[in-house]
Amino acid sequence: MTIQAVLLDLDGTLADTAPDLAYALNRMRETRSLPALPPAATRAYTSLGARGLLGIGLDVTPAHSNYEALRDEFLGIYADNLCRATRLFPGMAELLAELERRAMPWGVVTNKAERFTFPLLEMLGMRSRAACIIGGDTTGKIKPDPAPLLAASERIGIAPGCCVYVGDDYRDMQAGRAAGMKVVAARFGYLNGSDPETWDADAVIDRPQDLLLHL
Repeated sequence: MTIQAVLLDLDGTLADTAPDLAYALNRMRETRSLPALPPAATRAYTSLGARGLLGIGLDVTPAHSNYEALRDEFLGIYADNLCRATRLFPGMAELLAELERRAMPWGVVTNKAERFTFPLLEMLGMRSRAACIIGGDTTGKIKPDPAPLLAASERIGIAPGCCVYVGDDYRDMQAGRAAGMKVVAARFGYLNGSDPETWDADAVIDRPQDLLLHL
């Protein structure tokens, strides 16, 4: 089928949020007299959110007795620093402008909670431009469950089979496939230490603008 809409993951696909998430983690390390971690140490874990970053930064897993308190601390710091250094990935602004020129709706489907997603997209100037925004708590399900993507399809009124989902994590491909969408892997994203060539995506792109070759 002809692709009629583009849906994008947020962290690691639409925007490079790694610097601000790393900042929140390093603030926590600082208060515990630990040295700051360099960006390269945390970047690959960004798409895993608090769970991944607390694991690499404080060696804490969800099974830890103090995990909930530490997660709340981390998210509180992040909420106050959503857009210190976060930017759209190079070429993403041009891609979105071209989609809009073609009258092709685009939206955001992310596991990031709405309380972070909406203000961040507002700060980036994207909130009013997106045809839909589905957060990690919008449907009560998170990727790789297809529910968020199906909700996006419903909101924009375009059948799943006519949508393409772009993401930088294998679970994005799983969710898109389960929703009946085409899936494209963003090699420029965080990848969570995995090789996107092994994800069985319909395409792998090195730059946002490369998506246009597959529409």
